[in-house]
Amino acid sequence: MTRLLLHKPIVMGSTTAGSVRCYAAMLAAGRVYIDPLERHLPLRHSHHRYLVEGPNGVQKLTVALTAGTNAMPVPMQEVTISEHGNWRHLHWGALYSAYGKSPYFDYIAPELKAVIDGGQRSLLELNTQLQQLIIDFLDLPIHIVTTPITPAILAQSTDLRGRLGGKKPDGLPIANVPYYQLWATRFGFQPGLSILDLLMNCGREAVYTLRDMVQQQGAAAQ
Repeated sequence: MTRLLLHKPIVMGSTTAGSVRCYAAMLAAGRVYIDPLERHLPLRHSHHRYLVEGPNGVQKLTVALTAGTNAMPVPMQEVTISEHGNWRHLHWGALYSAYGKSPYFDYIAPELKAVIDGGQRSLLELNTQLQQLIIDFLDLPIHIVTTPITPAILAQSTDLRGRLGGKKPDGLPIANVPYYQLWATRFGFQPGLSILDLLMNCGREAVYTLRDMVQQQGAAAQ
């Protein structure tokens, strides 16, 4: 099990509206290095996919990628977005259906829609814009540095590339702390969703859930 140390930086790949667990790890670290040269992207679907929960249960939303970058081990910074399938419109429709009645949807909807409809060609650019919007809205004390990863950075960081958001359990000391979810009365509490789920349902109080996810697991391990 990888041990997360408070205030020790982490290295991770770029994600599209990453999971609540991902943001709990980022908050615990405080400083996060994003690797723009990470490769083998098809093996790590969280780079361009995220989970939300709506009236029909959990739904996976996928950013369409061009054929040239969807099946090749190219660096993250070279992955390009396709407009195939009108995915931007579909994503916004799914988000509105899932969270239109949630407590904080109206507070962030205009800025979130502007990013989703932003016409970005680079997946890294889209992910970075979403990440910064989320961090700013929740006022999270997280400092992001996007830079090629050097041995010096690795020496003083915890490397989580390929660990967060994958299909297999990440094995990290992060608890799944329940929080208010709009659809919980229908489906029960669902862990592992995008940070957008926590944001829409809890607003700026999301920071307390993220802190508890690390602190409770740490206390249980003692």
